Amino acid sequence: MADAAERFLGSAGFDRGPWLAVALAAGIGAWFALPTAAGWVATMALGLLAALGALALWKGREDRVQLTMALVSCGLLLAFGTGLIWARSTLVGAEAFERPLSATFTGRVLERIEQPAEQRVRLVLAIRDPENGRAERVRVNVPLDHDVPQLDEGALVRVQARLMPPAPPMLPGGYDFARSAWFDGYAATGSVQGEVTVLEPGQGDASPVAQLQRRLSAHVRSRLDGSAGSIAAAFASGDRGAISTADEDAMRDAGLTHLLSISGLHVSAVIALAYVLAARLLALWPWLVLRVRLPVAAAAIAALAGIGYTLLTGAQVPTVRSCIAALLVLAALALGREPLSLRMVAVAAVVVLLLWPESLVGPSFQMSFAAVIAIIALHNADWARRFLAPREEGRAVWLARRAAMLLVTGMVIELALMPIVLFHFHRAGVYGALANVVAIPLVTFVSMPLIALALALDVVGAGAPAWWLAGKSLDLLLGIAHFTSSQPGAVKLVPQMGLGTCALYVAGGLWLALWRGRARLWGFAPAALATLMLALTPIPDVLISGDGRHVGVTGEDERLLVLRDSRSDFTRDNLMELAGVEGEPLPMAQWPGAQCSRDFCVITLERGGRDWHLLMSRSGDVVEERALAAACERADLVVSDRWLPQSCRPRWLKADARLLSTTGGLAIVLGDHPQINTVAERQGEHGWWRGRREN
Repeated sequence: MADAAERFLGSAGFDRGPWLAVALAAGIGAWFALPTAAGWVATMALGLLAALGALALWKGREDRVQLTMALVSCGLLLAFGTGLIWARSTLVGAEAFERPLSATFTGRVLERIEQPAEQRVRLVLAIRDPENGRAERVRVNVPLDHDVPQLDEGALVRVQARLMPPAPPMLPGGYDFARSAWFDGYAATGSVQGEVTVLEPGQGDASPVAQLQRRLSAHVRSRLDGSAGSIAAAFASGDRGAISTADEDAMRDAGLTHLLSISGLHVSAVIALAYVLAARLLALWPWLVLRVRLPVAAAAIAALAGIGYTLLTGAQVPTVRSCIAALLVLAALALGREPLSLRMVAVAAVVVLLLWPESLVGPSFQMSFAAVIAIIALHNADWARRFLAPREEGRAVWLARRAAMLLVTGMVIELALMPIVLFHFHRAGVYGALANVVAIPLVTFVSMPLIALALALDVVGAGAPAWWLAGKSLDLLLGIAHFTSSQPGAVKLVPQMGLGTCALYVAGGLWLALWRGRARLWGFAPAALATLMLALTPIPDVLISGDGRHVGVTGEDERLLVLRDSRSDFTRDNLMELAGVEGEPLPMAQWPGAQCSRDFCVITLERGGRDWHLLMSRSGDVVEERALAAACERADLVVSDRWLPQSCRPRWLKADARLLSTTGGLAIVLGDHPQINTVAERQGEHGWWRGRREN
């Protein structure tokens, strides 16, 4: 086996750099995926044993060099990754409030986040927990009509607010805000009720970069109105707070959301423009040309431009990754080396994971690196190199080949991102490759240069024509997004992709990208298995929120049947996404097949050749226990947001407040072999899961 492994590593082109990044990411991912501390320790032990075992067996043997190096390096990085994220969680994790609180709080403003599209401002406050006196960070929403000029970083304020512990996923597979808040250091979030009293005005404590970002965003929106202005502000400063929900949804369903998040495309455009301009302008200075290598000087200027743009736009994970990768490309160009390689991506990934290991489980990290790996792997393939190799041809043929390669690249990126997008968001744009063929060149070569030109001309008050042209280009971008997203079949809905299915897709993609020769074709095997698993994953028949108040039933109508007609967009969107349906949900009381009173709803579902009787409570009124017990006896499944008495004994499952406080939300598949998926099964002993304290 060792001989076969050594031969495989030699023939398939084993490159330690990318695989070290994969091993580090695998160790971090194992900590999130495994539920208990015993599993985390076992992962670290497995990595260390693999490294020590390889050294003990094959140290000094030249016929085992690659195998030994692979096991030692990857084993150590696997163990280190698990320990790194475990330590990070322990150091930065913020224990959530025990229960909701509504009180008057005095706190210091740590951060101000403007969100005009949502008609609010978000404040991060440092307060004292009124129950234990501990200093905590909380985030509150302030309506725009309660905003005042003195409400800035450093201000001391008194607010009447209702604070809630960060919410776990509402349903299995839903967004885990509690996990995000844990690493962000938020003990609670909520909304201000009434006016905000400023006890001490802010003294301009915001960082110079944050102040510049706000001024730049406001300036851009003052020069361009409407949706075009909000997107131009996002490109110029990274501030997406003014983009409307309708435009966000259209860009998402058209596969163009990546254009709104400052990442590789934007950073590369800024650095490339700075590099070209610097090289051309410096070439006009003969004294410098004779004494300094222009590529090195231009690379240095472009690097400063890229770093400045990264800081200005908020230094988010995709931006930092893109900046690091772009700096490596500049260094390679200055040294005359190959600029695009998977080692470059590996270095950027390792840097990001060392700084923010928790970013691994976020869609931003996964999508940005998946896209870059797909692009580099595609363009490093032999057939792609031959297709793009210089040759004698007309300009039209040259452009046609580049356009064809751009379309192929878009399709490959869509395939690489599809599993990640479906796992996190349960929906993805199908026509993204076609939309990106037009949108990417439009943004890269038209919109962003025009915005930069307009800002430069504004210094002398002559930017109006450039702003007009930039606005037209952004209107075209939005037109493409809305047209693409409105086409039939433009969106693919996948409500329940399991973690194992997504992991198989990722493993297959990495195998395809990181090996060479025929060995890489084995990557299609896990991808095919994941596709089969995805096709066999059933849509849940019943969805129950963690508080028991919201129940969704699928399969009875094209719409989703809901127990309560919620006014919350978050609740409605979660139920619909995880049910895999579109359109307005239908209240169960209006469904002919349901019988609803003020207190209860009863519905019968035919699944797996038998009838399933569901009893769901609707009110908090006291119900006579004997009548309740009789109703429970006739039901297979009882759902309630209350603690039901022991006398309530349904034939199969009682999902009342007692059970749901331990399991969290439920996704239930009825039939011959009923399945119950719970939120708790993905949480385990991680610090942000409140259910661990209930057990």
